[in-house]
Amino acid sequence: MKSGREVTGIKDIRTKSEKKPKVRSGSARMPKELARTAALQAKEKAGRLTRVADGMEDSMDQSTEESPNEYAAAKVSSAGGWTGSHAMGAAYAGGKKLAVKTREKAREKRRQGFAAGEDSQTKTSGGRAEEKDAGERADTPNAGQQNAARKAGQESAEGKIRTREVQRTGVKTSAKRTVKTPPRSIKMSPYARAGTQAQQAMKQKQRAEKATKTAKQAAVRSAKNTKKAAKAAAKGTVTAAKAGVAAVKSLVAGLGTVGVIIVLVLIIAVGIIGGALSASDSASSPQPLSKEVLSYTAVIKKYAGQYGIPEYVPVIQAIMMQESGGQGTDPMQASECPCNTRFPQKPGGITDPDYSIQAGIQYYAGCIRGAGCMGPQDMERLKLSLQGYNYGNGYISWAVKNYGGYSEANARQFSEEQAKAHGWSSYGDPEYVPHVLRYYSAGDPFDGLFGNSQIVSVAKAEIGNEGGEKFWSWYGFNSHVSWCACFVSWCGEQCGFIQSGAMPKFSLCTDGVKWFKDKGKWQGRGYTPTPGTVIFFDWQENGKRDGESDHVGIVEKCEKGIVYTIEGNSGDAVKQNQYPVDSASILGYGILN
Repeated sequence: MKSGREVTGIKDIRTKSEKKPKVRSGSARMPKELARTAALQAKEKAGRLTRVADGMEDSMDQSTEESPNEYAAAKVSSAGGWTGSHAMGAAYAGGKKLAVKTREKAREKRRQGFAAGEDSQTKTSGGRAEEKDAGERADTPNAGQQNAARKAGQESAEGKIRTREVQRTGVKTSAKRTVKTPPRSIKMSPYARAGTQAQQAMKQKQRAEKATKTAKQAAVRSAKNTKKAAKAAAKGTVTAAKAGVAAVKSLVAGLGTVGVIIVLVLIIAVGIIGGALSASDSASSPQPLSKEVLSYTAVIKKYAGQYGIPEYVPVIQAIMMQESGGQGTDPMQASECPCNTRFPQKPGGITDPDYSIQAGIQYYAGCIRGAGCMGPQDMERLKLSLQGYNYGNGYISWAVKNYGGYSEANARQFSEEQAKAHGWSSYGDPEYVPHVLRYYSAGDPFDGLFGNSQIVSVAKAEIGNEGGEKFWSWYGFNSHVSWCACFVSWCGEQCGFIQSGAMPKFSLCTDGVKWFKDKGKWQGRGYTPTPGTVIFFDWQENGKRDGESDHVGIVEKCEKGIVYTIEGNSGDAVKQNQYPVDSASILGYGILN
């Protein structure tokens, strides 16, 4: 019946499944695992060696669907590009091939009756091998009979193994040879050697690539370090020069008025800072500003603050000094600059000095930003901004792009190129930077030695002022006060010293003394001052001095044991005075640099 056939079919399928040769049995494990298991079992019981060997044969029979030669050849063909894992695969294939050959030799020996002493074991192994072959054909009608024969063969084999348990030494020797021989053969396999060589070649290539990368990184670091060292060396030159100046200054202070020795010390100072001297664009001491330029100080300060560059007042004064000396209706020579929108843009077009200063400062503020100048002490970028004021700020971008900044050589080159392009005989002033810097002291390495003559120039311009309203009203007082300290503060503010922190803004002499002492910038009586030093006095009252300052002024110079000063509120006026360097009226000095 139809239903009967269906039942029979299901039964057949189940029968085939149950009699499938040991696909999921332990005999299907990897040869390496079987070898390890066989070694352990051989130590416990020599009789199990036959069973392990049969299991290995089953595994080999099931794994020979693909030819071992083909498998190994396919692996070796790409050995050059394999990683370590592929090399191990090739070694495994070689071991597999060797195991197959060993099994075939064993079968051949059984057929010829080799090793008569092991005949019973060989027959048992052969019976088990035939049983395995029969198991693989479990889907035939005689599967049941073959299973019965297999069981009978196992009982017979167990009996023979028991009879050989007495010969333990022979069994152990046989087990060791059977288990250990394949690993030795696998290690010596040409496929394994090829895989190992490929792996070694790959490692060598990786080491070479790593070494190349390391060398490149070292070269980059070396280049960076060289660049940093060059910058540090340049900075070190300036630092050494300043240190030399400080040392010489201390020596001069200790020597007093011995003129001959001072000359010798100055010679030593020149030797110390000779390298810096050759690189300096400014003179050893800046030239004084004219009275006309100083008269515009308040206007300069006003517009410098308006355009965000209040700390550049001394620089602007130096520019005006070079442009016109403070004379004429266009003291900043700003008629041709693009910031002039009220007057004709031609030489002498501006006729209002106040507007000339406004337009000139507005344009120079743009030059400072274009040059990336970080402050009045940033000399390299300051030079670039100054030359840009003379040539036009187009020079700044040109110099940065082609040379990285200003130099006297590229300033001359730009002038020649522009003159040729416009058909003119000349263009601008190629030496504009050194011409301006001769009036500017901020970049002068000799400031600490010779003093700052700029504040002296400012003070000189006020000699003859009476009443001091200009100074005490500037400070913030609404009526007349003792204004000597207001005068000194005003002069310092005009030079940018208060903004830079070189000196305080003070109206009481005692406050000024305290500030200089707190900053470590104080020298007592007996010190030989340089021009620009702030001098404090202690007047005698009722025949006594109380040790506190009553008056203050500015040192103009010190010659032959005499200190020459400019003082505000000296008889309610700005006057020049002089005192012996060891006068008891001198309390001490405040050092600006």
